[in-house]
Amino acid sequence: MSGPTLANEIIDAVRALPLVVSVPMALTTVTILVFLLDQLSHGPLKPRGSPPVIDVAPVWGGMVAFLAGPMRLMKNAMPKYGEVFTVPVFHKRITFLIGPKVSEFFFKAKDTEMSQKEVYEFNVPTFGKGVVFDVDHTTRAEQFRFFADSLKSNRLRMYVGMMVKEAEDFFAKWGDEGEVDLLEQLSELIVLTASRCLLGREIRETLYSEVTSLVHDLDKGMVPLSVFFPYAPIEAHRKRDAARKKLAMIFDKVIQARRESGASEPDVLQTFIDARYKDGSKLTNDQVLGMLIAVLFAGQHTSSITSTWTGLLSIANKSRVIPTLEEEQRKIMKKHGNELDFDILAGMDELHFAVKEALRMHPPLIMLLRMAQVPFDVETSDGKKYTIPKGHIVATSPAFAHRLESVYSDPDVYNPGRFREPNPEDKAAFASFIGFGGGRHGCMGETFAYMQIKTIWSILLRNFEFELVGDLPEPDYEGMVVGPKKSCVRYKRRALK
Repeated sequence: MSGPTLANEIIDAVRALPLVVSVPMALTTVTILVFLLDQLSHGPLKPRGSPPVIDVAPVWGGMVAFLAGPMRLMKNAMPKYGEVFTVPVFHKRITFLIGPKVSEFFFKAKDTEMSQKEVYEFNVPTFGKGVVFDVDHTTRAEQFRFFADSLKSNRLRMYVGMMVKEAEDFFAKWGDEGEVDLLEQLSELIVLTASRCLLGREIRETLYSEVTSLVHDLDKGMVPLSVFFPYAPIEAHRKRDAARKKLAMIFDKVIQARRESGASEPDVLQTFIDARYKDGSKLTNDQVLGMLIAVLFAGQHTSSITSTWTGLLSIANKSRVIPTLEEEQRKIMKKHGNELDFDILAGMDELHFAVKEALRMHPPLIMLLRMAQVPFDVETSDGKKYTIPKGHIVATSPAFAHRLESVYSDPDVYNPGRFREPNPEDKAAFASFIGFGGGRHGCMGETFAYMQIKTIWSILLRNFEFELVGDLPEPDYEGMVVGPKKSCVRYKRRALK
């Protein structure tokens, strides 16, 4: 047997130390190692041909820069580093791809090449186990098929009727004139609509207040810290977890009652209850709830924020935009009266462009993320070539890319007409418009969202005139989903003639 080595002697010596000494020593050692690896990754260990790494303080500097605001980070980094650069965040690397030229692979790659699962796993405590980001690529593809089935055109036609009824009933309660917080009001309406179309008749008619309160706690449980530490013991997470458990109990009863009675309802809940995997198995009651939460979260903020920005921007540019929108409504009303259905809404091109332009200027999600499962090459507009290493988190930003002068003319001007034929600006290059995502993971609920927003603004344009209270608000970049800082408008009831 060989004698004791120096390493063994050191280990034995450390073991002999009291905890008050050994624990701080271990933490110090780990910190030093992380610091050294962080420094080496900028130089000797940096993969050949990989993008430039931004200059930040060692170890925690990248995290601080990221949490201070991705928009500010990109605005400061792009002039110095170009369209492709890497931000070190502890042991991870986030590589930003800014603009359509370098983002093509991001949107066209397969899940086995660019994966969503690893970067969106922070949603698992909210959505639940066994759905979306807690399953493998194959299972998730099947679950996305369930989503797609719930949003087929025949179902959308039914949903539009529900949207119209909810919106007409909601705005009938407004007075003849007054002031409202537009985001607050439209968020309330969209939750009502979601309850009817997505969560089911039982929830909308008997459990609405309780369920919306619990969904609110789920929503507030997703904070910036959640992205990195989704199970951190903070109050927001505790409320989130308690709300998730209570929702599971409520929906378990609703779902089980439908299964036992054989009842069938025209809503997304029913689609998920009836869904079957290729092997014939079905979703559990808790997984049905998880899928519903995923759909609700994917659409609720997008629709409420985009409908609010559509109004704010149109009203702020009243003389230039509103007459076109009102004239379109007059023509449609002359032909169809007060009727609103799927086909009528689909024919509202000018309103569609107004919504799309609001989404271009203020997309609710300012960043889209993937995990690189394979290395891949990109080439910038000025001919620089980089290889993005496997294992990097890859980010692209609709909010930043949509304001590039190389893609859009006068990008800071609200101009719905930029999308009109024969030369719509978003068609000049692939992935120029990514307000609803793009490529393989374009938003399946895009048509649903447009129909919902166009329903709201058709009814508002036909029955009210508006003006802003104060200046056009700035975006609130402190939230996980970016809306306006304020959204107060003054309205007056009138019939469009």
